[in-house]
Amino acid sequence: MLDELMHEIKVFIIETLDLEDVSPEDIDADTPLFGDGLGLDSIDSLELGVGVQKRYGLKISAENEEARQIFSSVRTLVTYVAAHRTI
Repeated sequence: MLDELMHEIKVFIIETLDLEDVSPEDIDADTPLFGDGLGLDSIDSLELGVGVQKRYGLKISAENEEARQIFSSVRTLVTYVAAHRTI
């Protein structure tokens, strides 16, 4: 189940951020999403936050201390969504 969600969230990130020439297989589950990893920025984090809310029924506030940890990698995002999603 987590493997399916892992793939689903990788596809979700690619589609939400319109990442060209990136496939789910190109994204390692433990690679940081921001900075030297996937290279996402603050605008990307806002788009992902809105997308997560719409798709999984989760609201992750930018003011939330956990937000940085939740979005640190695909694995941490998958773990959070699996534990808290309402949709």
